[in-house]
Amino acid sequence: MLKWAIIFAIISFISGIFGFRSTSAGTASIAKFLFFLFTLITLVLLVLGLLGIGVVA
Repeated sequence: MLKWAIIFAIISFISGIFGFRSTSAGTASIAKFLFFLFTLITLVLLVLGLLGIGVVA
């Protein structure tokens, strides 16, 4: 899942180098959103795993 955030960050970086400011800003915001979304999902799953909820025995 984090792959998409990395892809959008790379696209943002490359378009920033070539001067496409609107594309760079758009892809950077998508990359930030995906990164924080996946971080939130990871933290929720980590807490659920530590509490033993949803663990198959």
